[in-house]
Amino acid sequence: MKRWIAVFGVTMLLLAGCETVQTTEGGAVGVDRTQRMSISAAQINAAAAQSYRETLQEASSKGVLNRNGGQVNRVRAVANRLIPAAGAFRPDSLKWAWEVNVITSKEINAWCMPGGKIAVYTGLIDTLQLTDAELAAVMGHEIAHALREHGREKASQQQAQNLVIGVGAALLGVGEVGASLANLAAQVTYGLPNSREFEREADRIGVELAARAGYDPRAAITLWQKMSQASSNGVPGFLSTHPTAADRITDLQRYAQQVMPLYQSSLRR
Repeated sequence: MKRWIAVFGVTMLLLAGCETVQTTEGGAVGVDRTQRMSISAAQINAAAAQSYRETLQEASSKGVLNRNGGQVNRVRAVANRLIPAAGAFRPDSLKWAWEVNVITSKEINAWCMPGGKIAVYTGLIDTLQLTDAELAAVMGHEIAHALREHGREKASQQQAQNLVIGVGAALLGVGEVGASLANLAAQVTYGLPNSREFEREADRIGVELAARAGYDPRAAITLWQKMSQASSNGVPGFLSTHPTAADRITDLQRYAQQVMPLYQSSLRR
């Protein structure tokens, strides 16, 4: 019994050490969930900047960094329209040291690290034959993750989870296998649902960023239709870190329509 009390005590201390933050304004899409962080923004941003430098150095050493000038210019042009729009959610993001680079790879991928460090893979553009509006949908989604500080939030969750599991395993006499199963149980119980929540938030903010930047937000729908066709992943939605394609498209249809006035207004400017 005393061991369980000790585990509970550690959990309470972790929760007490968390900071409750509101990373972004709600915007037209109404993403206003408060978040709990145990890792500072400065810590995660510094780590992201270092990781980004290492990624670029590795890509450069392999000769796959920014090889296609036309694609680099295209990706940066889209980013240059999306970044000012990010100020509607986070005015401080306009002062971030944004970086945008293109990596030659068949991988269908793009990401934005904390602090605005963006990479787009040529496989995403070439395989899916993206329009500029679809490219804006991808990049807007990834920028939204950075604005919402999902990386920091996930790292905070992982830090707390690992500490509780480690302390609990030691106190309760659970071996390495048991601790691994406990970690998996935690992932399925609350890690994966949170990740799906992150994805929904990024989708919704992403369509608003695109609309504010003058890109048709409905392109997010055709983007995910293409993604669905290109994917061979048969993992059910309830065990996936992402929503199912059908669920995602339904949600995007609703929110793309909701931000259409912003898109129409941007065309008149």
